[in-house]
This record gives sequence, structure tokens and C-alpha cells, in this order.
Amino acid sequence: MKFIISALFVVFACQISFGQGSSEYESGFKYNLNDDGTKFMRFVIWNQIWARSTQNNPGSMINGEEADHSMDIGNRRLRMLIYAQISPRYMIFTHVGINNQTFVNGGAAGSQGTGANGAGKKPGLFFHDAWNEYAVVLPDKDKKFSLSVGGGLHYFMGLSRLTMTSTLNILTIDAPIFNWPLIENSDQFARQMGLFAKGKYGQLEYRFSVNKPFATNLTPVDVVNADQAIAVDNNGNSRLSTAGYVEYQFFDNESNLLPFKVGSYLGTKKMFNVGVGFFNSPKATRSAVGGNIRRHDMSLYSADAYLDLPVGTPHRRAALTAYSVFYNYNMGPNYLRNIGIMNLAVNDENYSGPRALAGPGNAQAVIGTGNIWYTQAGYLLPTSREKPKTRWQPFAAYTYKDFEKLQSPSSQFDIGANLFLDGQHAKVTGQYSTRPVYHGVGDRDGSRGEFILQLHIYL
Repeated sequence: MKFIISALFVVFACQISFGQGSSEYESGFKYNLNDDGTKFMRFVIWNQIWARSTQNNPGSMINGEEADHSMDIGNRRLRMLIYAQISPRYMIFTHVGINNQTFVNGGAAGSQGTGANGAGKKPGLFFHDAWNEYAVVLPDKDKKFSLSVGGGLHYFMGLSRLTMTSTLNILTIDAPIFNWPLIENSDQFARQMGLFAKGKYGQLEYRFSVNKPFATNLTPVDVVNADQAIAVDNNGNSRLSTAGYVEYQFFDNESNLLPFKVGSYLGTKKMFNVGVGFFNSPKATRSAVGGNIRRHDMSLYSADAYLDLPVGTPHRRAALTAYSVFYNYNMGPNYLRNIGIMNLAVNDENYSGPRALAGPGNAQAVIGTGNIWYTQAGYLLPTSREKPKTRWQPFAAYTYKDFEKLQSPSSQFDIGANLFLDGQHAKVTGQYSTRPVYHGVGDRDGSRGEFILQLHIYL
């Protein structure tokens, strides 16, 4: 409680000048390669630090100590993005960084113990994206149609708007993770290697890709009855996956230069989009029944809607942001994946009570065969000043999960606020989240909570 009160005090105490973007930022770190600026190179750098207070799942232990509750400070993301428009038709894109570094994990491979290479230290830098793109049909004011094709390690993974979200301007403190259903199994941090096509036709925007999934090799548990079969990620010599997303943009058009979808425009655009998407990966999972291996296709579908509108009198600059998405995931019988973001804990072997089915720490059932409905909304509070100081954006989110393996569905909530210090370039976010705790597939034990304070900056 002291941690939460102190964190909230920091949020309320911050009072500096505000803009939709920094007045000093303009186009950022951009270097023109010719006089008219049609050839250029741009750099984007960002960092997100988390301070957390977490109610851990039953039976949790951190660094050898029993831990019903934990507090920590960690590095959620530290990234650098570089892209170059070599000609009006040709672009090169790279994106490197680290994620999820805590005081006990997230370090380089083999990091453990005490000393220079101790637990959590010196995480390995890796490529998130690396692809090239060629514009076959250039966008033009007099043409309704545009088409670009490219290939490499890419983020044009279809499925939903939230699957391709930018981490620079998410409405809530973070994405809910189930929007990336393959995360770090058959993808590399939400990316696969393949070929993609993107473009527009009037108000319609599209993106499709064909990819080679990364290899997975989990061993399924052999069961007697088919009803008890549990699919796991094991794709052998993986077949090509296909993905796509199509949306209709009723009001303003969004840029599709890069794959990243904006979470909140802060009222600087008038947006209402509806979209549908899919991802299909043949023979992506396996289960075992009576010694016989069964292979299952992974078929994922979504439908979503996004709204970002200025509201009220224009000079007060209030805005409403809302997003809702429905996912239908078929990943094989009883497929279920538990994930804890920046999870600090391991199982306490001395704990004798009922343990959480998801595991220790902040782990929960995140991805699985079944249905997920997720909705978020935020309101940028009006201001009476021409050049206001800080701006506030309270928000809330609701998640409904109904997984085949779990006998009862769950609901969970997020509530918080963004404090914009310099638009999306510098902000402080506080969020409290709940998560359901299961002791067994049909045995719920209420919820646990987590408060996160995020310091976010990008240039």
C-alpha cells in the first residue's frame, strides 16, 4: 500500500509543459539523403520502465524466499528502430532491442548467481524486425489503389489491429498479450520470417503475408481418452502459415508506411475503423491419445472496431478512444498457455497448500483454444488552456476469456490513467489489473492484483 501511495504521489506531482508531440521533436532523428527529403533515414528510440507491486499466486518463491507479494523495478522495453527510404519505391527497415529485464531474470543466456554475469544482467540485444519493401504501385492522390511487397523478419502478421499495435502509444499500460497468440513459440517476439503485401484501395486497407513458422517441439502428454487430449506446440518441419487483416476506415485515413497501428491519437485524428483478420498454420500442434500422435491445424480469427474522436468544443481538445476485439482461437484440443509478464517467481517446493494452475508469480491463462473478448476505452480530459500543462487520460479495459480446457470462463479488469508530459513522447502511466486464479480446471480461487507505474519516453 505504501508503494502504491508513493507511486500515485509521483504521478500527481509531475507538472510540466504538454503538447501532442514535443515542440522540439518535429520529425525526430531524421536525416535527409537528398535536397527534397524524398530519400531519408530515420531513427526512433524508446524506453519503458516499470515499477510494480504484485500479489503473487499461491506457492511463489523469489530468489530462495517465500513471496506472497513482491515489489520491483524492471525494464519492459528498450528499443531502437531504424529505417531508410532509399527511393520512392524502396525501403529498408530494422528494429533492435531488449525486453523484460528484471532484478532476477531477463539477462543474457546463462545469467545466474552473483557477479558480473549474475541473474538478470546484460540481456542479449536482438532483431525484432529486419525486412525490405518495394512499392509496386505507388500511392497517389489521383489513384485509389496502392501495393507494396516485401520480405524478411516482419510484423505484418494480420489477425487484428492489436496484433500489429505500436508499443509507443498503447492506450493502456501494455497490450493484453493474447493479441500475439504465437508469442515466442512459433514466432520471434510476434514476428515470423516471410513475404508480405500491403496497400490501400480507397478507404480499404489490407495486409497479407505468407511465412515460415519457427520450429516448436513440445512433447504432448499421452492420454487414454480423446476428450482429455491436450495439444501443445510441435510443428515438426513447419508448413507455411498465412495471415491477413482487412479494415475499412470510415473517416480519416491512417498511414500504412510502417506496420504499427496507433493505440490512441489523442484526438488529433477522426477515426472509426472496422476490421477482420485471420492466421492459419497447418499441423502446428500435436496431441497424443493411446500412443497415437494427432496433428492439428492452428486457425485463428478476429473481428474488431477502433474509434478515436475529438469530442465537445474544439478549443477544449477532449477526445474519446475505444477499441473492441473478438478472437476465436482453435489451436487443437484443450490447448492452453500460461504467461506471466516479467514474472519474478518460481515454485516454492516447501509450499503445501493448493497451487495456482497457471504457476507461480503473476502467471495466468492467457492463450488457448476458445474465445476471447477484449474492450478498452479512454477519455482525454478537456482543458481550458491554449497551451495546457499536463493532460490526463483515464482508461479502463475488460477481458472475457472462455477457454476449452477451463470449465468456467473468467472476467478481469484494468483501470488506470495516462499522464501526458509531452504528448506520447513522454508520459507516466499508472494501472491496476486483476487476474483470475484457478487451482484446477474448474476450481476458481478469486483474483489477484497488480499495480504498475510506467515511465515512458521516445524520441
